[in-house]
Amino acid sequence: MKRLITNNETKKALWLGIICSLSYLVVYIARNILSAVTPQMVEDGSFTAENVGTFSSAFFTCYAIGQLINGIVGDKIKAKYMMGFGLILAGVANVVFTQFSSYKIATVLSYSALGFFLSMIYAPMTRLVAENTTSVYATRCSVGYSFAALLGSPIAGLFAIFLTWQGVFNLGSALLVIMGVSCLALFTSFEKKGYIKSRQVSKDEKPVGNVKDLFKRQIVKFTIISILTGVIRTTVVFWMPTFFSDKLGFSPQSSAAVFTVATLIISFCTLIAVAIYELLGRNMDLTILLSFSMSAVFFLALYFVNHPILSVICMVLAIMCSNFAASMLWSCYCPSLADTGLVSSATGFLDFVSYMSASVASAMFMGAVDSIGWSGLILVWFAIMVVGIVISLPLRRKKTEGE
Repeated sequence: MKRLITNNETKKALWLGIICSLSYLVVYIARNILSAVTPQMVEDGSFTAENVGTFSSAFFTCYAIGQLINGIVGDKIKAKYMMGFGLILAGVANVVFTQFSSYKIATVLSYSALGFFLSMIYAPMTRLVAENTTSVYATRCSVGYSFAALLGSPIAGLFAIFLTWQGVFNLGSALLVIMGVSCLALFTSFEKKGYIKSRQVSKDEKPVGNVKDLFKRQIVKFTIISILTGVIRTTVVFWMPTFFSDKLGFSPQSSAAVFTVATLIISFCTLIAVAIYELLGRNMDLTILLSFSMSAVFFLALYFVNHPILSVICMVLAIMCSNFAASMLWSCYCPSLADTGLVSSATGFLDFVSYMSASVASAMFMGAVDSIGWSGLILVWFAIMVVGIVISLPLRRKKTEGE
């Protein structure tokens, strides 16, 4: 182990993986705070469920637009500036949200700003890793921060068990600012040591790749996969505590506790997905098809099950299986685009369509509960996974890139 870590490439990948994973963990803690404390906010009369739905929709819209903009910018500006200032400004937006919670316009604007600032992290970070590590280490780093991201939900839920909703937001703000300052300092140090370099394209040099290369890499198929999995991994998970309290009858405190345990289990989906991917001979298409199929089965089971605990189990398994497909997208497909020169732009675009779909879904879901009930909404989730199955069906025998 000591000899392995002394290898320069391994050491560089290890440090980058740790810093990126911690950064993305903080991003997802901040992102999941509102979801975890929604029962508290509604119960104490600070906000209504409709208010929370507005915050969620505004956040996802700005996060999605930010992913598109910052993905493109991230191919031109150093990742340390994008990540460092993005985290710090997100912390400031969080503080504004709690301090001006009695002013509804201020809360919507500040929570929208939070979404935009947090969108400055992922695409530039993926470019940083893809351009400064080998393809094997790039995938491992990506798996690492994808796993860390999924830990954000249970950690936010844990905070919600012991703190008031204002306290959870304030703690999230502190973590964001601390991590932002750390990124600026550590990445500057890494540059001096030669660990990281930003690939710059001169005026006389032709771009490494173009958009046509992305179409050859099945960008259309993975765009649809990003949309479908975005609704499940983002919007459905966001409304889990409300589902637990409203549909299954748990108290706000119990909902937070169940949410913590459920999302902790879900956080292992990336590791499981990669293991399945390896067992299936690194066949990305087959892994995605299996993922959507199993998710559809568990969502259908959720529709028929009436017992609270069994319902939680079915929901967790359905989300996990959908996230297996998402893991293939973010941990295998995106890092494989390093040779196109468009890693940040492509990743930002895929994140954009993912969160735009999540934004639309979040705005619709609470209204859907009033019109078709939770049971009807479960069937909608099932239908989304069926679409995923259709998209994943092999239409040709030619293997996809990376298989």
